[in-house]
Amino acid sequence: MAGYSRWIKPEVYPLLAPVGAVVGLMAMQLVRNVYTNPEVRVTKQNRAAGVLENFEEGERYSQHFVRRFVRGKRPEVMPNINKFFSDPE
Repeated sequence: MAGYSRWIKPEVYPLLAPVGAVVGLMAMQLVRNVYTNPEVRVTKQNRAAGVLENFEEGERYSQHFVRRFVRGKRPEVMPNINKFFSDPE
């Protein structure tokens, strides 16, 4: 345990959470691209297929859950507070 104090100092602990979150997001995006992106072909059989005109698969990939969830919503962080200050009665 004494060896860790030499490499990881207490001042570094607050940085571990954001760095860990970014690494997790990066890994999630990498896995998403490898497994669901219609333009990424990992296996030899899929690479031999050439250029595919598969628009439905591309639409499913680009219009994922988060994008469908925020579609039609106003781009505000706190809409109730914005409405309170911008629309007086």
